[in-house]
Amino acid sequence: MSRLRDHGLSLAFTALLLGALVGQAFTGQADYNEQARGAGLPTMDLAHYVTSSQFTVDVAENWQSEYLQFLLYILLTVWLVQKGSPESKPLDKIGRETDEEQKVGAHAVDDSPAWASASGWRRSLFSRSLGLTMGLIFLLSWLAQFVAGRSAFNALQIQGLEAPLGWGEYLTAPDFWNRTFQNWQSEFLAVGSMVVLSIYLRERGSPESKPVGQPHASTGVEG
Repeated sequence: MSRLRDHGLSLAFTALLLGALVGQAFTGQADYNEQARGAGLPTMDLAHYVTSSQFTVDVAENWQSEYLQFLLYILLTVWLVQKGSPESKPLDKIGRETDEEQKVGAHAVDDSPAWASASGWRRSLFSRSLGLTMGLIFLLSWLAQFVAGRSAFNALQIQGLEAPLGWGEYLTAPDFWNRTFQNWQSEFLAVGSMVVLSIYLRERGSPESKPVGQPHASTGVEG
């Protein structure tokens, strides 16, 4: 039970993710088949649908926008602050901070990660590993959206007796960028809203909120 408690947040979000994917698979299949029947086209069973480009592109376009959101948030919060927001660093902590503040090199403590006390490229790589990993996942999921999106788009082109698009043509096609921008704008709105609303609003006990009685102007203070 203690292990479940210690890892409850990651387990809960994993369960929510799987539940949402299952829900998306069933409802996406139903929507696809409804449109296919209306157009007099073959329908798909669930196994074929979840391995199709139609399902893949819908998943990938959401994943890439989420990882872009976190990538930008990780990088921008190094240098940019927001007075009063717990999502911001304190106003005097702008930048990469000193080795002492970051507990690296000679300032590493006994239980610091091994590469935090290392020198050279290992410390530099570990110091930026979160942003690099988020950036890599973003690029891979965006690539998956591009590949699956082209396949799904060309399937519709062929059904409509129109010529399919090549890789370069699809890269500049409205379908690819419309899928991309409609997800990006929602992520930017969500993060910006969280940054500003958390200045004035509270959620007792949440580390994403300031303590209930903390002044609005307090910055970088978590509950």
